[in-house]
Amino acid sequence: MIAEEGGLGGSLAILALYLLIAWRGIRIYFSSDSHFGRYLALGIAVLITFQALVNISVVLALAPTKGIPLPLVSYGGSSLISTLICFGMLLSVSKHSTN
Repeated sequence: MIAEEGGLGGSLAILALYLLIAWRGIRIYFSSDSHFGRYLALGIAVLITFQALVNISVVLALAPTKGIPLPLVSYGGSSLISTLICFGMLLSVSKHSTN
């Protein structure tokens, strides 16, 4: 729907935002002091990025239908709540890191 309404610019903006989420998760991974915080940040970044990549590949007909929603975009309360909880944990790891 975003690609239909926003065209190429809207699609590239969504892709750029998911790449930004992945990049920030990796930065938090490298700046965290504890091993648990590092692996939590890496896991959350990979989880959200993987969900986005699988959903985008299904929409482009590159993969069979899996039913994985696009994080923060697809309709559904439980997906949005779980993604926001993951972002909260990622922010907590970022807050407790040295940098």
